[in-house]
Amino acid sequence: MTDTTTPTARRVLLAAPRGYCAGVARAVATVEKALEIHGAPIYVRHEIVHNKYVVESLKRKGAVFVEETTAVPEGATVVFSAHGVAPLVHRQAAKRNLRAIDATCPLVTKVHKEAVRFARDGYHILLIGHEGHEEVIGTSGQAPEHITVIGGPEDAATVQVRNPAKVAWLSQTTLSVDETTATVAVLKERFPRLASPPSDDICYATQNRQAAVKQLSADADVVLVVGSANSSNSVRLVEVALEAGAGAAHLVENVGHSDEAWLDGTHTVGLTSGASVPDVLLDQVLTWLAEHGYREVEVVRAAEEHQHFALPRNLQ
Repeated sequence: MTDTTTPTARRVLLAAPRGYCAGVARAVATVEKALEIHGAPIYVRHEIVHNKYVVESLKRKGAVFVEETTAVPEGATVVFSAHGVAPLVHRQAAKRNLRAIDATCPLVTKVHKEAVRFARDGYHILLIGHEGHEEVIGTSGQAPEHITVIGGPEDAATVQVRNPAKVAWLSQTTLSVDETTATVAVLKERFPRLASPPSDDICYATQNRQAAVKQLSADADVVLVVGSANSSNSVRLVEVALEAGAGAAHLVENVGHSDEAWLDGTHTVGLTSGASVPDVLLDQVLTWLAEHGYREVEVVRAAEEHQHFALPRNLQ
């Protein structure tokens, strides 16, 4: 929406909160602390968080990223990513005599415990999430015989369960709040006795970042979301911006992927970053916008965040 009082003014609506969440900060610090204590190389199973800049930075410090535990030399140190792993992965690490350090986000661990509890009580668990995402794989692995992954309302409308009286739902922590709510509504209509987790599975950081984007999108000609294409929470922010009324929205890996054409005819740019994005990447985009005349910056704050998660016990 153009400012009618100063039609030529160019401004940035800067979302808050944005960038690193407590779980990501903990995961990155876990790898850095492990390198400090044990020395390089430290092996990391999968990307510690879904951000290329962070992964490359840790590689330069001595972290070696592998896809499977079997690629880690026997007896070496391995860090499990923030997305969490199945119990099978822990058993594989133990068999290879690996020193395992678990950087799973505590909010993902919460979902794991809910899955184990529901499975123990005989529920068929419908896990709302993206098939193949590391977090979904890790959660499904907590009780594989009890869990069915569904992607959204369409899957919810057709999924078959063993016993309609014993159905529960859980979700990936980085989903769109609105789409998850819609999916659960369909499930509740089909299964009136549907059991829910004690509290929302979508993490506080995902919800806060989506809320901030919703607030600024109605006034933004275009919204730029700094984040990697494989970052679920960053991709969701683009979708939320469009649904909330932004004229356009783009995912920006880094300032080098910015396109001047996105600014054509715009006066107000919304700017945010995903939960796995360090401040330096957003600051570079902010500087790029200033160079193109968008020097007025207004913060749009949806919430205050003061969460902090302690490092894994074997690093304290």
